[in-house]
Parts: sequence; structure tokens; C-alpha cells
Amino acid sequence: MQATLIYGAGDVRVENVPDPVLREPTDAIVRVLRACVCGSDLWPYKSRAATEEGERIGHEFLGVVEDAGSQVSGLRRGDVVVAPFVWSDNTCDFCREGLQTSCRHGGLWGANGVDGGQGEAVRVPQADGTLVKLPVEEDSELLPSLLTLSDVYPTGNHCAVTAGVGPGTTVTVIGDGAVGLMAVLSARRLGAERIILMGRHQGRTDLGRDFGATDVVAERGDEGVEHVRQLTGGDGTHAVLECVGTRQAIETAFAVARDGGTVSRVGAPQYDEVPMGFGEFFRNLTLTGGVAPARAYIEELLPAILDGTLEPGRVFDRTVSLEQVPDGYRAMNDRAALKVLIRP
Repeated sequence: MQATLIYGAGDVRVENVPDPVLREPTDAIVRVLRACVCGSDLWPYKSRAATEEGERIGHEFLGVVEDAGSQVSGLRRGDVVVAPFVWSDNTCDFCREGLQTSCRHGGLWGANGVDGGQGEAVRVPQADGTLVKLPVEEDSELLPSLLTLSDVYPTGNHCAVTAGVGPGTTVTVIGDGAVGLMAVLSARRLGAERIILMGRHQGRTDLGRDFGATDVVAERGDEGVEHVRQLTGGDGTHAVLECVGTRQAIETAFAVARDGGTVSRVGAPQYDEVPMGFGEFFRNLTLTGGVAPARAYIEELLPAILDGTLEPGRVFDRTVSLEQVPDGYRAMNDRAALKVLIRP
């Protein structure tokens, strides 16, 4: 079969690899219907040291069960399923606490002999715990939105939930990438009264308004902070959802938070120290967030997609074939695409 491998910065290739086979009785083989490129895939794309052998890549996919091990009881051949961006048994103590990203028996796609998601098929470890069955057919028009349940939508939702977003709260979302837009959608779903989106790419912020943003702030740095404070009577917002990961973004987050407010970060930090000193301490600010346990949120988020109430799949603005995946990486890296959908 064909799959995506990364050999170094800017060097992504689609090559023939061995077909996946069952190795453990808890495995399943999933034929991929849809996959995508994640913003976090761009980190190695920008910086990975060159190697003679490539590594599998990709962690967002949905597909059809083709085969299952003898201990897989909840799935059968032909089931359409979505896979969270980490695999887990969904039964250990961490999983029962809703922290599947810390599963005692889980792991990452594309690591330690496990397939990456950007290919024709994937061997799924701990299939019963990892995969979520979807009540749709292979050709459903909902597949793009259902694919967001693998990572980007639960990540935006996790940011909003951990920040305490609810009815009557005011929210600032920092970043107009796919995760930021999902944070906007999640804040609206949770009942936020006002949602300020900080972003400067009009096509993306227009989509953010469709998803529920009430205001858009295009400025950055001190000017952006001042604009948010003007919009909020000088106070800032109850919750700040930081979806970028840069030092400037986290500094802005603290600056636009209301005293006693909460900053949640899901943008992978590209800084060594959190700039949180006595000023933030005196203002009683809370810092939370982290890697989203996507598996914990899928059943909650699924119904609104199935009934058409929410359309998170609108974040996909370019579709490529598996052979065109290198072009998809270039498009996202050059900011010519918001998020790339892959149809193997």
C-alpha cells in the first residue's frame, strides 16, 4: 500500500510500504477513507533533521474496519470508525478519568512500529478502546466534519472546557488557525456571551464569525491587547483560549484576561518558560490546558455533527489525493491552505 513518510524538513514523500497486518488480538485493520494534515505535522516538516530512512506520519483519520483480532468485541468488518490522535485502551485508571492521552497501555501513531494515519490503511492497537463507531456510510457527506473529531475539534473544545467557558462568560480566542476556529465553535456551543477572535487573515476570521465570534481583533502585541480591553470596558475577558503556542501569544493571553480569569493553552508551547510572574499572581489568573484527550469528547460532540447543527468540517479548505500529500504540506506551510483534507 501507499503511505506518507517524512525524511526531513520539507521532504515528505508518498511511498509503497508493507500492508498492515494484525499483530495482537486487540488490533484492528482500518482502511482509511479520510485523513488530514495537522498543524503539528508542520513542526517536523519545518525542522526535522534529514535521514536516509523516512518515518510514517499523520495522526488524524477515519475509515472502515477491514479486519479485527480475536479479542476485539465491539467492532466488525464494515464499521465506519474515527480514530483519536492517540490510541488507548479506554479502560485504565487514566482513561476512566478522561485522560486517554496518559493511557497506561496507549501510544502515538507513527511511532514504535505503529502506522501513521496518512496512508491507505492503518493497524490500530487497542481497537476496542481507540475507535469510535460512526452511524454513517462510507460515502457520507458528513465525513469531513466527522474527521475533525480525531483531533482538531476536541482540541478546541478542550481549550474551552478547561477554561471554564459557559453561559454568560466572555472569551478571547488567540489564533485563527484550525484549532482557534474550533475553539470559537466550542465556546459558542458552551454558551459564551461574547467571543473575541484575535486573527488577521480575513478568510479565516470570516469563518470564525460564522462559527460564533462576535468580534475580530486583527492587531497584535500591545495594540491587540488595547483593542480587546476597549471592547471589554478595560477589564479583559473571563476566559482566554490560547491556540498558537508562541511566547507572544501567551503574553497576550495574560494581558487580555480579566482579573480572576483563566488562560487555557492548547497551542504546543514554543517557549521554555511561562512568562507568569508576580503581576499574574496578584491578579489571581489561572493557567490550564494541555494536550486534549480527544477520545473523552467524541461522544459528546458527535450528535451535533450528525444532525447538521454544527459543521466543523468547514475548516478544510483544500482536498488532495494521497499522491498529492506533499503539495498539501507545502500549501499549509506557506499558509495557502487552512487545513488540508486527504482522500486516499
